Amino acid sequence: MKIASDGSSHGLAQGGSWGVRATEPDAAGMALGNPTSFDEFFRASYQRLARAMLLLTGDRSEAEELAQDAFVRIYERWERVQKMESQDGYLFRTAMNLHRKRLRRLAVQARRRPQAQEGWDQIRSVETRADLLRALSRLRHSHREVLVLVDWLGLGSEEAGRVLGLSAEAIRARLHRARVALRQVAGGSHD
Repeated sequence: MKIASDGSSHGLAQGGSWGVRATEPDAAGMALGNPTSFDEFFRASYQRLARAMLLLTGDRSEAEELAQDAFVRIYERWERVQKMESQDGYLFRTAMNLHRKRLRRLAVQARRRPQAQEGWDQIRSVETRADLLRALSRLRHSHREVLVLVDWLGLGSEEAGRVLGLSAEAIRARLHRARVALRQVAGGSHD
């Protein structure tokens, strides 16, 4: 069970929506923008961030954990974040950085224990998920990142570039390659 900033239980499995449309309203029905309080920002952005992390990781538990960890970081820095022009961009960059950190930690653990292949069972379980998750899981991580940021979250190439630390031109080039790869994977996944 997840605890929201107002003390109520909050979890996507308990009434939240795991749809994959970025344009649907958030759980609180609020328009995104620059909210005045952390609670308002949390209500406006949590579902969207958790869904983006699901598309990135393919694992609901990991997605929720990343979203919660990102909001903890944002809460700790709220005075500074509140004044930012793109609070959502900072939130997504924080979540992406947390995900990368976890991947690096897992890689280090795998090198220490090469016989442990438990992570691969999770990848196989993705095959039972929706077609979109299967197709995304077959793409390179860098392709998933740019597709989630630009196509699903609707960020422009410049803002996505700031999140990933790349130029807008590099984002557009990577996005083109990612879309081509996704078409190939999706086309090849129909038996």
